[in-house]
Amino acid sequence: MSTVQETIDVAVPVATAYNQWTQFESFPHFMGGVESVVQQDDTHLHWTTKVAGQTREFDTVITEQNPDERIAWKSTDGPNHAGVVTFHRLNDAESRVSVQFDWEPGSATEKIGAAFGADNAQVKSDLKKFKDFVESHGATGGWRGSVDAPPQSGGTL
Repeated sequence: MSTVQETIDVAVPVATAYNQWTQFESFPHFMGGVESVVQQDDTHLHWTTKVAGQTREFDTVITEQNPDERIAWKSTDGPNHAGVVTFHRLNDAESRVSVQFDWEPGSATEKIGAAFGADNAQVKSDLKKFKDFVESHGATGGWRGSVDAPPQSGGTL
């Protein structure tokens, strides 16, 4: 498994950062390699990505969502991964967004990229684009519902 951890401070209130992150279908605007995200219901997403010329489709489920605090997910098919994004209030006008996820590189290219930190570099770039997007557009919507975490059976996420 490869672990990615990146954090960025954004010049918007925590509710604005959180609200924009819940607009999953807008991810292609700031996530490299994400072609589309289709939200099927409150907790299920279908992704299409294209990285290094390889297109993949997979599904994820949101396992926990607490407004202005945390969104956790895991894959239900395709590449094995799970992660969490947390939101921290710094003051009334600034917040910190932290992303952590574990994933299992499949192809030789993915394994080499992970070994050299390409996944961290991509997430760092994506967070910078998120910062630019949310600071210039504000939140384009928001979902304030909660999803309860399942009982823990181990793991760090």
